[in-house]
Amino acid sequence: MIRSVCVFCGSNAGNDPRFAEAAREFGALLATEGIALVYGGGHVGLMGIVADAVLANGGKAVGVIPRALWDREVGHRGLTELHIVETMHERKAMMASLADAFVALPGGLGTLEEIFEVWTWAQLGIHAKQLGFLDVDGFYGPLLEFLDRGVEAGFIRAQYRAMAIVDVDSAALLKRLIRR
Repeated sequence: MIRSVCVFCGSNAGNDPRFAEAAREFGALLATEGIALVYGGGHVGLMGIVADAVLANGGKAVGVIPRALWDREVGHRGLTELHIVETMHERKAMMASLADAFVALPGGLGTLEEIFEVWTWAQLGIHAKQLGFLDVDGFYGPLLEFLDRGVEAGFIRAQYRAMAIVDVDSAALLKRLIRR
C-alpha cells in the first residue's frame, strides 16, 4: 500500500507553463487520493508548486531540507511536517525512508541525481519501492531513449530499466505505481 510518495522535481518552474500545471495536478491528485507528499522542503519552483497544491487540497506535505538551504530562506514554512537536516545525504536518506514510492517530475541535475540514486538502490535490492517518471510534454523522452540504448549496449539489464514506470498522465502514473 502506498501512503506516501517522494516527489523529485525542479527548484525552478521551467520555461513551459505545462510543467507547473503538471506539478499542481500531481499535488492535487496526491491529496485527493490521501497520499502524503514527501519532498525536498522548498517553496520555490516546481517543489513549491506541488507542495502548495497538496496543502490547498487538504493533503499532507512533508519536507526534508538541509540547514544550508533553510538558512538561504528557500524552505517552505507552511508544511504539515518539516525536517531540517545537516547534509544532502541525510536529506535523501530521510526522504527515502519516509516514502513508499518515488516520482520524478521535470527538473534538473538534482532531480536526476535523486531519482537515479533510488533507482540504483532498487537495482541493488536496498529497497523494493516503485519509481516513476511523469513525462510532461516529452521532457524525459531523450533520457529514456538513452537508457534504452544502455540496455542495447549491454550496460543496463532490461529488468532494471523496466523498474521505471513512465506515463504522461498523473492519474495513470499513480494508478500504475499502486498496482505494481
